[in-house]
Amino acid sequence: MLSKLQRVVAIASVALVTAGSAAAQAWPSRPVKVIVPYATGGPADVYARFLAQRLGEQLGQPFVVENKPGAGAVIGTDQVAKSPPDGYTLLLMSNTHTVNETLVANKPYSLTRDFVAVAPINYSDLVLVAHPSVPASNVQQLVKLAKERPGKLNYASSGTGTPYHMAGELFKSMTGTSIVHVPYKGSSGARTDVIGGQVDLMFDAVTTMAEQVKGGKVKAIATTGRKRSAVLPDVPTVDESGVPGYEATIWLGVLAPRGTPADVVTRLNTAISRITSQSDVQQAWAQQGATALVMDPATFDKYLQDDIAKWTKLIRAANIKAD
Repeated sequence: MLSKLQRVVAIASVALVTAGSAAAQAWPSRPVKVIVPYATGGPADVYARFLAQRLGEQLGQPFVVENKPGAGAVIGTDQVAKSPPDGYTLLLMSNTHTVNETLVANKPYSLTRDFVAVAPINYSDLVLVAHPSVPASNVQQLVKLAKERPGKLNYASSGTGTPYHMAGELFKSMTGTSIVHVPYKGSSGARTDVIGGQVDLMFDAVTTMAEQVKGGKVKAIATTGRKRSAVLPDVPTVDESGVPGYEATIWLGVLAPRGTPADVVTRLNTAISRITSQSDVQQAWAQQGATALVMDPATFDKYLQDDIAKWTKLIRAANIKAD
């Protein structure tokens, strides 16, 4: 027979499980904040707003996007890390976060310690573009030019540790070139200055730069995926242009503060996966150059860990420092 203490513990445990399940079933009972730690106008902001609208329709409460840029995504991310783990504050993250695990040593949070993986959203290839004044139209010409003018060419990014920055550093490492990084506080400013000729080059998401390429505002040197982009099919990849093994993408996902009830995480994952699995969504994104991702939380967590390991290896081997 159970002792009185054992009965009390058992009853309390059941009560906690029941309360947790009830809370999860009631979630969401009020608006949910989606923190985007980047400026407006970039892929993270665009897809966050799309996802928020669809989640609101599906789950019956508003999902409100708040942009909290700054310090290479650290400011907004830290806000979410310190939020109550109740499912009402979420983080729209990108692979900037997996890079920052190694690149930014003194962050006030850790992805693996302070967050739980919820669901991925999509990934996009990048396109390396140059202002029309740059005397290079393909990777071979660009590498030759960079080696003839070490430290004279520059490339813009949306900030230190972002996919645009790391694509550039990976390119430099694999081609043995010296090209100066010019970090901005968001992709819009970087894009504007490349188009305007203030900066020579940029790795940018196909989803946001393809129209500028097609309009002749910039020239496409190469795309960064394993195969050619369906949006820019005439542009070769970096890999096929003489840098074998090169690959860099921008991908997005959703995290929640560590301690968020498992039932809430599961419900969120199911809702997001339902959206990213819809054929109309996948077709629309494909036309923009993005590929939908669908994973359960455990698989997404491994995806995160693998990406952290990938960029840790590059950062340490190339001795990349935060600007």
